[in-house]
Amino acid sequence: MSRHMMRGRQLSRDTEHRKALRRNLVQSLFEHGKVKTTPAKAKEVKAFAEKLITLARRNDLTARRRVISLMQDRRLVDEEQEFILNDKGRPTTVVHKLFNEVAPKFADRAGGYTRIIKLPEYRIGDAGDLVLLQLCTEESAPRGGARRSAGLRRKRNERKHQFASKVKKSAGAKSEGAAATAEAPAPPGESSGS
Repeated sequence: MSRHMMRGRQLSRDTEHRKALRRNLVQSLFEHGKVKTTPAKAKEVKAFAEKLITLARRNDLTARRRVISLMQDRRLVDEEQEFILNDKGRPTTVVHKLFNEVAPKFADRAGGYTRIIKLPEYRIGDAGDLVLLQLCTEESAPRGGARRSAGLRRKRNERKHQFASKVKKSAGAKSEGAAATAEAPAPPGESSGS
């Protein structure tokens, strides 16, 4: 059977497992603001998260029900695994945080609510590539720039050249010393070819 018109990545999982994985990663993204995962999973979750944020920007009952049906809901916990309570004493949920905190930040933005940043590290178990999927909020803008890395590259290149010139000088001095000892005449009384 052919896979024509089948959208999305299979991720080596059956349908229910794939949907659960996508829901859990999106919930973690909205809860923490960023998630470390593989590039394929991040690309799948990015599309789903942006659709949910677009729905949440409408901020009506129909949109809230659609988000709950797509993502389901889970309660938020703090570092001690205690439920975070809202002002009414009820546990705060991921959908509540999405509608009240995440979506208003993107009210004036037309799209592109998330970014994928490649990380220089690998997963220990299978050496898989890792990326950071994060929400594009102002406080989590990428740091660093090309100027700093270009300066480091220049310094490293200068150190390589200095080391190479030292090695070249020391090798030249050794070869001159070896040539001088080879050209020196043998002392009288010793035969050169016994």
